[in-house]
Amino acid sequence: MSTPSFEYILPVIRGIQAGREYYVSMCPVRFLPKLFPLDSEELPPSLRAKRALNHARIPEIADYFVKNSGNYTCGAIAASIDADITFEAVGNLAEERKIGRLRVPMDAKFTINDGQHRRAAFEIALRENPQLGYETVALILFLDIGLEKSQQMFADLNGFQVPLESSLSLLYNHRGDAAFVLKSVVKQVDVFRCLTEMERGSLNGRSPKLFTLSAIDRAMMALLSNMHGIKHAKPPRYRATKQEKEAELTRQIQQAVSYWNAVSNFIPDWQLVLHKQVAAGEIRRDSVHCHSVVLESLGEVGAVLLSAFPESWEKHLSLLQRVDWSISNPDWEGGFLVKGGISKSRASVNWMTDYLKARLGLETADAPQALRP
Repeated sequence: MSTPSFEYILPVIRGIQAGREYYVSMCPVRFLPKLFPLDSEELPPSLRAKRALNHARIPEIADYFVKNSGNYTCGAIAASIDADITFEAVGNLAEERKIGRLRVPMDAKFTINDGQHRRAAFEIALRENPQLGYETVALILFLDIGLEKSQQMFADLNGFQVPLESSLSLLYNHRGDAAFVLKSVVKQVDVFRCLTEMERGSLNGRSPKLFTLSAIDRAMMALLSNMHGIKHAKPPRYRATKQEKEAELTRQIQQAVSYWNAVSNFIPDWQLVLHKQVAAGEIRRDSVHCHSVVLESLGEVGAVLLSAFPESWEKHLSLLQRVDWSISNPDWEGGFLVKGGISKSRASVNWMTDYLKARLGLETADAPQALRP
């Protein structure tokens, strides 16, 4: 008596790639842990078909699935099947021969070539939101081609990926209040709207821009981080209404727009570039005020001014006009300029923040006495 054959039956589309068949299907999320058990990480890299799991990434991805259960995006999982499979087309016509059912023995071994972190994250997310289990993930299934070719497939799938530029990532992000505030402020501040590189995270010598969106984002976070809750303290368990949240966002945007417009008025070079009276590349070469470290420091200084002097902060800020922003200013040596180059470290941001506080007449124990006005 023969043993009955138990199978997975998957609806698939058949295709040809590099001369061999592959299949595209859909898998309910709740079946991912069963179909794709996690490999042992005790194997050396030479005997694995993919990298070891980065366990630090998984909770972050799982949190994304849970918090955005009605608005997440998940790419396809690519995997290999080690088994004798059978494809049954739905018909004999040309297009019908590409669509059908894939019969896969239940003892088949599935190996993920790309998407193992998404699979692991879904397993965690299902514990918090079981309803995700009824949604589907696209599968790209290849016939098992051995360890060496599986490793090559992994290298090929990951070898041409280019990290998304930080500025473009911010521009395309429409999730969350911070992204909304950032883009609203950029639209309403003339120098930011006209002189910000929205796609790339750095500027080449010929760029007509002064800033990158990623640098403005850091400056905005520095400005707004200490504005939350100022004169708006609520009981610990208080939950703001939708109207209150919208009013708070409007307040933040208005405050930030006022601040950065004032900054741009007190740094004449920004106005010269805005009105095309001097080239942006020339200003970036000769001055430091459009550097990301300085922008972040201006944001931190603004948070202090707006908190300490809610009615007269602009009077203090006007002293920015006395700052010598030229790259040749000896004040920068050892603080902002290190070994002849601009330092982007957190220590440089702190140093520049203390320097600007001193120049604006704000008390700071760390700024040298000689820098005080």
